[in-house]
Amino acid sequence: MFNKRVKINALLESESVDYEATVMGWVRSFRNNQFIALNDGSTNNNIQVVATLGGFDEAILKRITTGACIKATGKVIASLGKGQKVELQASNIELLGDSDAEKFPLQPKKHSLEFLREIAHLRFRTNTFGAIFRVRNTLAFAVHKFFNERGFVYIHTPIITGSDAEGAGEMFQVTTLPLDGSAPKNEDGSINFKEDFFGRSTNLTVSGQLEGELAAMAFSDIYTFGPTFRAENSNTTRHLAEFWMIEPEVAFNDLEDNMNLAEDFIKYIIGYAIEHNKEDLEFLAQRLAEEEKQKPQQDRSEMGLLEKLDFVVNNNFERLTYTEAIEILRESNHNKKKKFSYLIDKWGVDLQSEHERYLVEKHFKKPVILTDYPKDIKSFYMRLNDDGKTVAAMDILAPGIGEIVGGSQREERYD
Repeated sequence: MFNKRVKINALLESESVDYEATVMGWVRSFRNNQFIALNDGSTNNNIQVVATLGGFDEAILKRITTGACIKATGKVIASLGKGQKVELQASNIELLGDSDAEKFPLQPKKHSLEFLREIAHLRFRTNTFGAIFRVRNTLAFAVHKFFNERGFVYIHTPIITGSDAEGAGEMFQVTTLPLDGSAPKNEDGSINFKEDFFGRSTNLTVSGQLEGELAAMAFSDIYTFGPTFRAENSNTTRHLAEFWMIEPEVAFNDLEDNMNLAEDFIKYIIGYAIEHNKEDLEFLAQRLAEEEKQKPQQDRSEMGLLEKLDFVVNNNFERLTYTEAIEILRESNHNKKKKFSYLIDKWGVDLQSEHERYLVEKHFKKPVILTDYPKDIKSFYMRLNDDGKTVAAMDILAPGIGEIVGGSQREERYD
């Protein structure tokens, strides 16, 4: 039944005509009891299925409503209407799933993200979610393609672990012990995790770094790409309880190599998405442009989404040391006029998101790679520089986001 199905995006892209095809999908709209806008999720664009008047049972046509699922077979012909070059002249329509038009919440109009949160089971059918997840799919593929082309080995690191990855973040605990207060206790009143499933306290992973480092000592070049969990109750656009993280580990890289790898990687996956998801990115760019119009003029972005992405791909990232960044921030009008919530008055302080955004959005207006941070604000395993005060660490900061990559050259000297 399903093996001869043609994806709607393939039909629309080919522009070939005068052949028979079968499409399956969900009805977006049905006009004049004749014109069906059908979508199967392969593209935001619908194929128009034409049901010739008098050619179909009236009982079937009445059941073709917004949200219904159908199978349509017919001849692909040149479209007489505007908006697409081909349409399907249906010779047979089969109803695969009914939909109550009066109760179906998705109508042919723009819905707010707040509304879509209330219908999570259907929001994948919207243009916004369709575009986002097709782009995400492309990016995930590009991640593997990038590393595979460079000879990296993909390592699956544990999701359930007893390690806290040098304190990378607050952890979600995993246990099979009862949560009603009857869990076995030690003499001091603490929970006796020896009675738990693994015989010890375990958590959801916050990072695959430690396992990745071990693998790099065997394979030289490895990467991990999988779910990561942080039990940090931070209600911001930059914090998630669950996200997917990419962690390469390279046995023989110095900091310069790490920076080059990270910049090449970001440019590669963005370029890959532009090449393979231009239609989806154009849709998202239009939606973001509409939202930008609701902001005060001073808060609006100077570039649209596609312009930003093209700029990132085609321009070198700005590279500077932490010390240079501190000097820029200290001498900035923002700092002098006390517009920063955290004023920069000395070397050695940790940069806040407002400082990072100032550097990338106001000063350089491009992605920035900050290097050589003070050793006291970075992890112990980062290689100490010759000055004895800084370490070979780097962060990549992006406009509108902040930190998107963090990395370092590891310390290999025992002394």
